[in-house]
Amino acid sequence: MSATPRRTRSDALQNRERLLEVAAQVFADQGLDTAPAVIAKRAGVGVGTLYRHFPTREVLVDAAYRRQLTDVCEKVGDLVDRYPAAEATRMWMEHFIRYATAKSGMSEALNAVIASGVDPYSDSRTLLTDAVATLLAAGAEDGTLRTGLAPDNVLLLMGGIAYSVQHGTTEQAGPIVDLFMDALTKDSPAAS
Repeated sequence: MSATPRRTRSDALQNRERLLEVAAQVFADQGLDTAPAVIAKRAGVGVGTLYRHFPTREVLVDAAYRRQLTDVCEKVGDLVDRYPAAEATRMWMEHFIRYATAKSGMSEALNAVIASGVDPYSDSRTLLTDAVATLLAAGAEDGTLRTGLAPDNVLLLMGGIAYSVQHGTTEQAGPIVDLFMDALTKDSPAAS
């Protein structure tokens, strides 16, 4: 007789998600040396709960990074359902910049994960390229974005913008995103 897999309780899932959210923020703000007890306390759980979900620091860092990546990519569907594609793209770019900034703050922690033999970036490019492709397809459909753009090229440009914003000032973000959006909308039927 085979055992039926146990369903995870909803409160356990909520605890896990809260731990991931808090861990990503703490690692970005304070670095990898932050004590697990600090993360658990901020998440409102005991340290035992943290270790039950994430037995090592590397597992926690990897999961927190992947959760952030999934969150930013999942926003695309909601945005294109609610807004014209050009507007959705601009809004998503703002989410992407926040994600990239958090990832940059977690770089020390992510490097430790890589050193442990885990590749936290294994799905990143595919997920992000798919998100950009969804935006471009919606823009082609509603006429608010240029057609014929390669999602990989647009993602590369977005990465450059995020990098420049991280190493510049926050005041630069708006004008740089404006330039990006001008490039995406120039010559589109809706922009004419």
